Amino acid sequence: MSWLNADFSLFGEHILWTDLIGNVLSLAVVWLAMRKTLWTWPVQLAGALLLLAASLHAHVPGNALKQLLFCVLAVFGWAMWTRGRRRERGLAVRRATPRERAVLLAALAVGTVVVAELFIHLDWLKVAWSPWANAYIFVGSAVATFAQSRALVDFWVIWVLVDLVGVPLALNSGLYVSGAVYGIFFVMVVAGFRNWLRESRDVRTPRNEAVTA
Repeated sequence: MSWLNADFSLFGEHILWTDLIGNVLSLAVVWLAMRKTLWTWPVQLAGALLLLAASLHAHVPGNALKQLLFCVLAVFGWAMWTRGRRRERGLAVRRATPRERAVLLAALAVGTVVVAELFIHLDWLKVAWSPWANAYIFVGSAVATFAQSRALVDFWVIWVLVDLVGVPLALNSGLYVSGAVYGIFFVMVVAGFRNWLRESRDVRTPRNEAVTA
């Protein structure tokens, strides 16, 4: 399995192929999510597996756990979107209700505290730089992906909040491709939010609500 640790040099820095390809697939996931295609989830699963290998190589346990969680959520999201596709008018994207927003924010806040404490006090989970940042990214990514599986427009906003911390964390960990990709994510996420928000205002149009194959 030595190919999992294969790398190349770029501007004097070692770049893992798993980090590069995994992040390319992650960018593809954003584009696929904008189109609401079921391919969003298998591509996300493949990308998460590659980024898991890259994170283990870079000794970033928080990011590795995040990728493991992504694998589980990708399967869950795939099932949810498949079920939505069977409906008469397909999967309708919508804005979260005030109660759902409160639950998502509470999960983000409480989850960050709990996971950060685990990163601080469990030896095998200790991180070299900012356990709070690692915890925030871990929990925020999970909350965003869950909201995505429910077709909530708000998941794009959560991703923006995650990206604001993800860039410095990735660069500090030596995952330079991941850091650059987080910046590209920001632009794509803003575009995705705009598209989904527009569709959520026109839920009566069958063409806009269908999940494509």
